[in-house]
Amino acid sequence: MEKENKLTEGTSEIEEPIEVPLFQVPECYVYLIPPRKSAASYRADEWNVNKWAWEGTLKVLSKGEECIIKLEDKETGELYARAFLRDGEPHPVEAVIDSSRYFVLRIEENIGGRLRHAFIGIGFRERPEAYDFQAALHDHQKYLNKKKTAEEMEQQYQKSSSVDYSLKEGETLKLQIKNKPGGTIRSKFFEQGLNNLSLEEKANRKDSTILLKPPPPPPAPLSPVATDARSPQYHLLN
Repeated sequence: MEKENKLTEGTSEIEEPIEVPLFQVPECYVYLIPPRKSAASYRADEWNVNKWAWEGTLKVLSKGEECIIKLEDKETGELYARAFLRDGEPHPVEAVIDSSRYFVLRIEENIGGRLRHAFIGIGFRERPEAYDFQAALHDHQKYLNKKKTAEEMEQQYQKSSSVDYSLKEGETLKLQIKNKPGGTIRSKFFEQGLNNLSLEEKANRKDSTILLKPPPPPPAPLSPVATDARSPQYHLLN
């Protein structure tokens, strides 16, 4: 029992990432399309869209760094085909140029140790379903890009933090600090106000002298004679 416990404790099992659903639609139609003969884009009008080869559920699942597109039977859940969206590999979905509801899906399967690929056409009944399908794939691609950026930033941080800035034995650190004279710095507000000082402020300054003119003398009073001559004579009547 002790040996079994020790073996169990020493064994580290790698946990497989869980599948997180991103999108699901119950009606998806599969078309068997002819091989592409040139580099031209696919066209849905070259298929017989009213005659599909298979009908079932389409699921978009996120599993770690992989995004899996599964085509499953509605009733039994049996896997019909699947495609993978992986970082650094060609995108498995290509839109046709004449419709927004049809796509070409690059499916793959490991048969006898060999990876096989094939191209099939898929279509949705409604346009919003097709838009949501593309949005789910786009969200997973954004997740991969953000994760890659975070890993690069972490690597840069680890490289920069590994540099040793500590002083070795016998090393000294010298700092040169230049002192600026404090009397040469003036506030702009007071510098502009030097030319607008009041009279009293200028009088208190030692380097300025203000000369004031004496006031003029008061006017001389008029004589009584001149006053009587100028004033009119009034006669009282009895």
